[in-house]
Amino acid sequence: MKFSVTINRDEDGIWIVECPGIPGCVSQGETRDEALENIKDAIHQCLQVRAEQGIPLTIETKQIEVAA
Repeated sequence: MKFSVTINRDEDGIWIVECPGIPGCVSQGETRDEALENIKDAIHQCLQVRAEQGIPLTIETKQIEVAA
C-alpha cells in the first residue's frame, strides 16, 4: 500500500512525519531519512491495531483548492 505523508521539522531540528490517512499516525527522527523509515513502522503498527479493533484502515483524504 502507498500512503501520503507530511514532513516537517520542529524548532529543535527533529523531523516529524505524519500520515494524514491514518489519524494519530505520527513518527519522528533525527534525520529526514530516519523519520521516513520510522513512519513506515508506525503505519504498519497503526494498520495492525485498526484491523484488530475492526476500525476502517484509513480515512478518506482529498486535496482541495483554497484561494490565498
